[in-house]
Amino acid sequence: MGAYHRGMSESSLLPPAPVIYLVEPFGGSVRRQNPNMPHVFWDDAAVTRGDGVFESILVRGGTPVNLDKHLDRFARSAKLLGLPDPGREHWTRATEEAVADYCRERGDDNAEGKCTWTLTRGRETTGVPTAWLTVRALPEDVLRQRERGVSVATTARGFSIDNDVPWMREGAKTLNYALTMAALRWAGEQGADDVIFVDPETDRVLEGATSSVLVVKKGGRLRTPAPGAGVMAGTTQAAIFEHADSLGWKCKAKDIYLSELFKAESVWLVSSTRIAARVKRLDGTKLPAPDNAPEIRQLIEGALA
Repeated sequence: MGAYHRGMSESSLLPPAPVIYLVEPFGGSVRRQNPNMPHVFWDDAAVTRGDGVFESILVRGGTPVNLDKHLDRFARSAKLLGLPDPGREHWTRATEEAVADYCRERGDDNAEGKCTWTLTRGRETTGVPTAWLTVRALPEDVLRQRERGVSVATTARGFSIDNDVPWMREGAKTLNYALTMAALRWAGEQGADDVIFVDPETDRVLEGATSSVLVVKKGGRLRTPAPGAGVMAGTTQAAIFEHADSLGWKCKAKDIYLSELFKAESVWLVSSTRIAARVKRLDGTKLPAPDNAPEIRQLIEGALA
C-alpha cells in the first residue's frame, strides 16, 4: 500500500494525507498522484504569476455539494482568462473518483472534506495548461468559525475594478489571492477573524475575503450585495437564495451599505466550505445573536442538503 493510502496509520500526529488527482486538459487522462511527490513545475504560471482559476467545493455525506454551480463558475472563470474549457463530464468524473477515494481511505462513506479544483495557464516552456484537484479534511479554524461565529473588521479593498477596461476580468475566481491573504493577516492583527470589504467613498458593502455577505432583515427578508464590480457571484449564496425563495423568504441582491449591517437582524459570511459563520462582532461592536439564529442556520443547511 502506497504512502498516500495509509492516512493516519503511521502516526496519530499526522493528518490524513490528501487525495490528489492530476487532470489532463482537453479531456485527457485523470490519474492519482502521490502527495509526497511534486507535480507542479518551477515555471508554472500558478507559481510565477498566480495565473489560473480555482474552485473550492464542500464534500458532505460523501458527495460534492452544489456541483453544478461550481462547474458553471469554473467554466466561466476559465473563459474569462482565455483558458480551455474544463469540460463538465471530465471534472465531474475526476471529482467523483477522488471523493470516493477520500471516503474509502477514511473508512467513512459520509466523510466531510474540502475539494479544490485548480486550472493554470501551465508551464512557460510548454504553454500547456496544468490542472489538478485535491480532497482533504476541513481546516480546524473553518469548523470552529461555523460553530462560534466570527469577529469582522471592515476595510477598503485597496484597489478598484473598472469594467470599461477591456482586459479586466471581473467575475473570474483566480489564483491571485496575495492581497486577500494580506487583508486577512491585517484583520488578525486587529483581533478579528475576517474582513468585509467596503467601498471607501460610499460605504457600499462588497464581500468578505473569501465569502459572500448575507444580511437577514425583519419581515423574512434576505439581502446580499449585487454581483458586479468588486463582488464575486457566490455559489453558496445562490443556493441559499433558491432554497429560501421556495420557502417564502423575500430574497434580493441589491446595494447594501455599512450602516445597514448594524441594524440587521443578523449578518452572515457564507462560503462553500465554511458554509455559514454569523458575524458576532463588527468593527468592535457586538452584534447580538438573533432569536431566529437556529432557523437561519437550518435554512442555510437545508440549501446544501
